[in-house]
Amino acid sequence: MADVKPTTVRPLSPHLQIYRPMLTMMMSIVHRITGAALFFGTLLMVWWLVAAASGPSAYATFQWFAGSFIGRLVLFGYTWALFHHMLGGIRHFIWDTGRGFGPQEREWLVRANVIGSVALTILTWIVAYAVRGGV
Repeated sequence: MADVKPTTVRPLSPHLQIYRPMLTMMMSIVHRITGAALFFGTLLMVWWLVAAASGPSAYATFQWFAGSFIGRLVLFGYTWALFHHMLGGIRHFIWDTGRGFGPQEREWLVRANVIGSVALTILTWIVAYAVRGGV
């Protein structure tokens, strides 16, 4: 064994308090959160499929929930999480090719992820309401 003196000061690993929050760091955390949200959102899809297979009464119950304010808010959040996670995956794929690691490219990709996910979500809901015929 090496002779270790108890008074030796060893360096500590940096904590989150030392790091300045950056947009890429925040998007990494949001990417993980949207991944978990998609897991729970998949339960909504299972409920929808089971309700459709169970009959008109069960499907009417699902439609009532999906048509309520809370239901639409959950579906809107699920849509955003889906697009945000997908675009985050594309960003990670670009990084896997060895590109986009420069400071400007990294910031551009993260901003494109945020703006793209919001824009695609709003566009999807506008198209869905237009096809459906309004509220």
